[in-house]
Amino acid sequence: MPEEIDIEVVKRVVAAHLTASVDLAPIATGKFNTSFFITAPDINWVLRIALPRDAVFVFYEKDMMRQESELHALLLDKTSVPVAPIVAYDDSQRLIERDYVIMECLPGKPLSEVACDYGEVLCQVGAQLAQVHALTADTYGYIGAHRPMPPQVRWVDAFHHMWNRLIDGIVAVGHYDEVESGRCRQLLDRYIELFDREVASSLLHMDIWAQNILVDDADCVTGIVDWDRALWGDVEIEYAVLDYCGISEPAFWEGYGRRRDTSSEAQIRQVFYLLYELQQYIIIRQGRSNDAGRARQYKRQVFEIVNRAGL
Repeated sequence: MPEEIDIEVVKRVVAAHLTASVDLAPIATGKFNTSFFITAPDINWVLRIALPRDAVFVFYEKDMMRQESELHALLLDKTSVPVAPIVAYDDSQRLIERDYVIMECLPGKPLSEVACDYGEVLCQVGAQLAQVHALTADTYGYIGAHRPMPPQVRWVDAFHHMWNRLIDGIVAVGHYDEVESGRCRQLLDRYIELFDREVASSLLHMDIWAQNILVDDADCVTGIVDWDRALWGDVEIEYAVLDYCGISEPAFWEGYGRRRDTSSEAQIRQVFYLLYELQQYIIIRQGRSNDAGRARQYKRQVFEIVNRAGL
C-alpha cells in the first residue's frame, strides 16, 4: 500500500486549485499512488499523489504520471472510452515533494466491489479496449513524457530493451544472481526471432483488472482508470495481462471483436509476456514493500513457468 501523507499537506495542494471548502476522503483501493476523493458544491474530483522520486521503481514507473494528461486527452478526442478529464497536473514539487494529478471523478464503483452481470461488463471492456488498440504510434515502447527508455523503431528491439531493464531491476533488489539473470537474458535471445515481426505499435493500458474498471448500477462501464502504465507496442503483451487478471473471458473477446493468434509461436510469446508481467512484482514486493517472502514467491513462479513451458 502507498505510504501515508500528512493530510495538512494534502489540503494545501487542494487549496492551490480550489478556494471553496472541501471534503477529503482517502481512496483505499490504490496500490501505487496515494489518492483522495475531493468533494465540494459542484465539484467531484480525484487527487492522485505519486510515490517520492527516490522510491524503488520498476524502470518504467519513475515519473510515469507525466504521460497521463496526454493520454487522457488523446482518448477523449479519439475514442468513446470513459476516461476522466484532467483538471491539473503538477510535477514542480513546490507544494509537496511528489508529482500529483487532479482529475474529474467518474461515476460508478470498481468492478471488484459490485455485483453485476460480469459477462456484460467484460463485453463492454472488450469493445472499449479495441478502440484503444486502434490508436497507433510510429515508435515502440514506453514513449510517453516520462521517457524511461529510448523509443524504438521495431517492437523486437523495444521488448528486448524492456526485458533486460526489468532483469537489471531484479538484480538490483537482490533476487537474481549472475547465473539466474544470465539465464533469463539468454532465454529471450534464444527466442528473439519470434518477436521480430511486423506488428502495429498500439496503445496498451497494461493494467486492466477489476479495480480499474468502474461500473454503475445498470451494469454500464463508466470508467477505465489508471493509464500511467501505458505502453505502445504488440497487443499480445496486453493479452497476457488480461489473462493474468482474469479479464480475457469469452465475453471480453466477443466485445473485442478480434480473435487472438493461437499459433505455437504466439503461445511462446505469451509465456514471455506473462513472465514480463510477473517479474515486475519481484521488484515491487522487495523494493517497495520490503516483502522478501512475496518476492521469492514470484521468483519461484517465474522459473516454474519457464520449466513447465520447456523453454
